Amino acid sequence: MKIGVIADDLTGGNGTGVKLTKLGYTVATMVFYENLPSSEEINGVIIDTDSRYAKEEVAHRRVKTAAANLKKWKTDIVCKRIDSTVRGNIVVELGTLLHELGEESIAVVVPAYPDSGRIVSGGYLLIHGVPVQLSDVGKDPVKPVTESHIPKLVQKQSDYQVAGIGLETILAGKEAIEADMLKKIQKGARILVPDAITNENIESIACAMAELDMYQMVPADPGPLTSAYARAFSRKQMKDKKIIITVGSVTSNSSKQLQYLIDRTNLRPVYVDAKKLATMGGTWDQEIDRVIKRAAEEMEKQDILLITTDSRRSEILDLKTLAEKEHVSQDALAKRIADGLGKMTRLVIQNSRFDIGGCFTSGGDVTASLCSISRAEGIQLIDEILPLVAYGKFIGGYLDGIPIVTKGGTAGDTKAIYTSVKYLEATF
Repeated sequence: MKIGVIADDLTGGNGTGVKLTKLGYTVATMVFYENLPSSEEINGVIIDTDSRYAKEEVAHRRVKTAAANLKKWKTDIVCKRIDSTVRGNIVVELGTLLHELGEESIAVVVPAYPDSGRIVSGGYLLIHGVPVQLSDVGKDPVKPVTESHIPKLVQKQSDYQVAGIGLETILAGKEAIEADMLKKIQKGARILVPDAITNENIESIACAMAELDMYQMVPADPGPLTSAYARAFSRKQMKDKKIIITVGSVTSNSSKQLQYLIDRTNLRPVYVDAKKLATMGGTWDQEIDRVIKRAAEEMEKQDILLITTDSRRSEILDLKTLAEKEHVSQDALAKRIADGLGKMTRLVIQNSRFDIGGCFTSGGDVTASLCSISRAEGIQLIDEILPLVAYGKFIGGYLDGIPIVTKGGTAGDTKAIYTSVKYLEATF
């Protein structure tokens, strides 16, 4: 999948590009707007038109050329990078881009960048709580911003119909946003300006945009919406590809990470009874068979499959007592649990009628067992998603070539597993 971003400024474009690299894209910034990357490895391109303070006719010509080149490059997602304080030839460039992309293209303008103190509420762009026209950019010597209400600012200069989407709708979630967007588009709007005060708001907007696949949705923003839309769009295009998540480490941190993932994706975990794996007897095979059957059922219903021993109802195992009962060491029982999880994961992947887009494992013991049981020679390391969170591909064995993300059991913040899954989705 290819993504192209037309930026009016080099450093701003680079900022958006870095966000895309974190999603798994191989990104290049083109400093000459007439050019496209020659390398076939590049699937993300930032075209710097250097047009923020150019004359309107110059900005128009450069964006027109860049848009035409992106069409030739067969770009799946076209984005417009704008300044978070709406400086520059935003409306001229948006209008040019929409004209070049055709009647089914819809721009979604979100200058909000919550991490940098930029939010849009009631249509007004606030910079650290101050209306943008009262901030320093309102005194810009070249092109001062004199209007803080973004729908009004855009409509004054655009031939296209503009419609705002209020915070009440945004807070109601993806379905409400999607319905409101569709309603406004059907009434003739080609430029939508939603409120957004948090990153979660921006993600909801992006997910709603991805559902409107009858149109070419164009994010116009400083970076957060482009990044979120790239994730949402790639997930929409996943078709029958599945992601398998296996988590055996039970720590307070991993529990929080799993709960965050479950809350954000609404997935239904397949819980494993660790006690039935902590044995050298028959319940080990029985539990594996049960989980494999249950996993196959869930894969028919959801794109992300979570297999984990981390259930709120699961008891904390006394491995010492269990080991004495089994006449083995505690290490042997711990390995038995990890091997059980590894075998489940391998067989779920092998038996699946779906393509497997990637897998995720948490905990070195589970990862090692999966490699051993799948007869992998190793893992080809490709990237670091987060500290102690690595992305690569299996080398050899039953799972040869399948992407995998590995994470230390205690590594990462609350969003670590969710971030890893989104990274995998972007590689599709």
